[in-house]
Amino acid sequence: MKSKTFLKFLFSLSLTLTSSISYADDSLVLSTVDTIPISELWLNSGFYTYHFQSRNRFNNINFGFGGEYRYSTTSSIVLGEFHNSDWGATNYVGWYWRPLAIGSINLGAEFGAIDGYPKMQNGNWFPVAVPVASYENKYIGANFVFVPSYKDQLHGGISIQLKLKVY
Repeated sequence: MKSKTFLKFLFSLSLTLTSSISYADDSLVLSTVDTIPISELWLNSGFYTYHFQSRNRFNNINFGFGGEYRYSTTSSIVLGEFHNSDWGATNYVGWYWRPLAIGSINLGAEFGAIDGYPKMQNGNWFPVAVPVASYENKYIGANFVFVPSYKDQLHGGISIQLKLKVY
């Protein structure tokens, strides 16, 4: 997907999310999320990534599959695999902590570990801590992940991951 197409996609998605937020009872002010125990299982797709260094030939369509178990309104455990930006296989495991919200968008961070990037730890596992935002309705949702660039070893971008609630 080219930059203009991706920007049109992001604009359309933001309009959709904005209309969803405007009909919600939540205000558009930053607020904290009450931690309430829940039990939800989500199936996650791979990612689509817009790379900041878009002139390079990175894999933007990161096919994959994963799972997310939400055990509270602010926390979930995630694991899965996807084809990364360097055209290799990546496994991931992590903890999403999203204690803040602006309307229906939850904000926080993911803490975890991933592998498969040849210039990071020779492709072995390494720790990650990245900002995330999530939108969920009754059965579908999306995770947005901001991946910072790290030297010439990790290629920064904004990723979107679609998900489907199955339980």
